[in-house]
Amino acid sequence: MSAVPAPPPEPAEPLLLRRDEAGIVTLTMNRPAARNALSEPLIDALQAELARIRDDKSARVVVIAGAGPGFCAGHDLREVRGNVDRGFYERLLAKCAAMMTSIVRLPQPVIARVHGVATAAGCQLVASCDLAVAADVASFATPGVNIGLFCSTPMVALSRNVAPKHAMEMLLTGDLADAATAHRIGLVNRVVPAAELDRAVTALAAQIASKSSYTLKIGKEAFYRQLELPLDEAYAYASRVMTENLMARDAAEGVDAFLQKRTPQWKDG
Repeated sequence: MSAVPAPPPEPAEPLLLRRDEAGIVTLTMNRPAARNALSEPLIDALQAELARIRDDKSARVVVIAGAGPGFCAGHDLREVRGNVDRGFYERLLAKCAAMMTSIVRLPQPVIARVHGVATAAGCQLVASCDLAVAADVASFATPGVNIGLFCSTPMVALSRNVAPKHAMEMLLTGDLADAATAHRIGLVNRVVPAAELDRAVTALAAQIASKSSYTLKIGKEAFYRQLELPLDEAYAYASRVMTENLMARDAAEGVDAFLQKRTPQWKDG
């Protein structure tokens, strides 16, 4: 087996940048030269920051973005080929799956801000977020099949976002899908001109941040849990959730504010 060059050293700058503004936390993956490929250290950094955000009462919405020309190019193939070891692969994939699951389980809604290419585990990252806003120049792919490596773990998130035949076409061909196609098949919510991406993401995040964080938390959790249940069980579960919601202070405040034609004052409880 020919030698594989060692991955280049990580830059001195942090792998992950955090900015907090008006209840919106923006996490920017900061490996621009590597198209923000998900190295093990970057996955660890994302997981650690998500854990901090979970209990941060000031964090109402999370935006995940990428520095440089690409959003996220998936796993770092130099790291993968530089560590030809089953134990490393198992640890890396387990960490990545845990990080993706943390996004789904996070109480706060998470928005992907996709300005460039999102491939393989990068496409998985977009699909794992609750919402996604893409620039019209963005593109998406699960291209592992082109290099003899089926995108099995990206498939999990992708197949929970788009119809089976759309997911299978992406997985079997490895072709790039443009932003318009990603929108058509349900992988992203909105496509905007690149120059308007920040404005669109901020507007959507601010709109969501204006809601009761308690209501968003129970609603997000219920959304994903009911998807896993048969129809009758889903209705029974959702009815229990809604009963608890009706007993909350924010529900009473919201209904009263609606009836009184005023802006609600959330207590987040």
